[in-house]
Amino acid sequence: MRTSSSPSANSPAAPRRWRRISSAAVATTALVFAGLGTAVHADAAASTASSKTTWTRACATPTKAGEMACKALRVTGGLTAFQKEKAKAEGVTPHAADITAASGYGPSDLQSAYGLTSAAASKGAGATIAIVDAYDDPKAEADLATYRSSYGLPACTTANGCFKKVSQTGSTTSLPAADAGWSEEISLDLDMASAICPLCNILLVEATTPTMANLGTAVNRAVTLGAKYVSNSYGGSESSSDSSYDSSYFNHPGVAITVSAGDSGYGAEYPAASRYVTAVGGTSLSASSTTRGWTESVWNGSGSGCSAYDAKPTWQTDTGCSKRSISDVSAVADPATGVAVYDSYGVTAGWYTFGGTSVSSPIIASVYALAGTPSSGSYPAKFPYNAAGTSALNDVTSGTNGSCSPAYLCTAQSGYDGPTGWGTPQGLTAFTG
Repeated sequence: MRTSSSPSANSPAAPRRWRRISSAAVATTALVFAGLGTAVHADAAASTASSKTTWTRACATPTKAGEMACKALRVTGGLTAFQKEKAKAEGVTPHAADITAASGYGPSDLQSAYGLTSAAASKGAGATIAIVDAYDDPKAEADLATYRSSYGLPACTTANGCFKKVSQTGSTTSLPAADAGWSEEISLDLDMASAICPLCNILLVEATTPTMANLGTAVNRAVTLGAKYVSNSYGGSESSSDSSYDSSYFNHPGVAITVSAGDSGYGAEYPAASRYVTAVGGTSLSASSTTRGWTESVWNGSGSGCSAYDAKPTWQTDTGCSKRSISDVSAVADPATGVAVYDSYGVTAGWYTFGGTSVSSPIIASVYALAGTPSSGSYPAKFPYNAAGTSALNDVTSGTNGSCSPAYLCTAQSGYDGPTGWGTPQGLTAFTG
């Protein structure tokens, strides 16, 4: 097994957020922002016109019934919150710089935003977070190494026992066909698990294709291999088969299973609608002058809604939906306030910014991992409901992802709402049980 060490990015003496990237990322970012002192005034008008963040979906749109879509959104242009904060700190006008630079939030940002700085430095050793995705990423381990070394996180490799990649059958040698889009998703998921729980082991389980049957088999494989925390960053339309999928793939007491709520705004998706999982919505996250140092609102792409098929879990008591309500909790997902990811398969090797509820699902799975092994027979989706209305969760009270009735299923309010559930993590209490 690997030797655990505290990540330098999270130490009390660590530099400010926008200076925390090392090695290649520093060089790239320096090049991007070089020369702004002389060019910034001339470029100000153009910068304003091009500051709107744009993005594209990493994975292809499913073409067959029963296929799932990954929820990774890669930023392609404009300004991110990270870039704006960096420019402000350096006293320059924000500039629509080369988006392939590390222009998204990193580990110290995310740990700070969710009250995890001390926990991430000391907890999670020996725990295994499973990442379930479709197809193979041939560069997964190498890209993970670049991300972790750039942020001063301990190495996580096959050799030191921290990282393992298997197919849905458990094979380490007979893997699915490679796919560039899903490889972006895999890089995002691995990097987020690393950012939140640097001392955790990571198990990547690759399904043969993105069907619910194969992805569900991969979930079962992750649990069979000992993972107590399983992140799923994909989803699709609900169907009358969902109840059978629930019992076949997601009913794992004592295992925290998180699922992306979706990136298309109001509307229920599966498997987020499963009563056995923690459905994770998305927020826009920005630095602020508050005591917390951060502020959040609903990301307008966050999925939410009322399931047409899945029964309501006993711990869910909202009255505007007789079946399963989505979401339970949330974390950052807005591409405009996105996260830094390193990826090299199928794209130009380098740093990218990603959003989507593919960001928020592995973040929450990793928070569960920091919080400790779920009690035997428990359904960890219930844990945040036990802490509802307390300081253990950041209540998100502004923003909307569409129009609906009753309004709380698509519009933020005090307490529970669809897009953000009970809110975002503030430490570990809401994820312990």
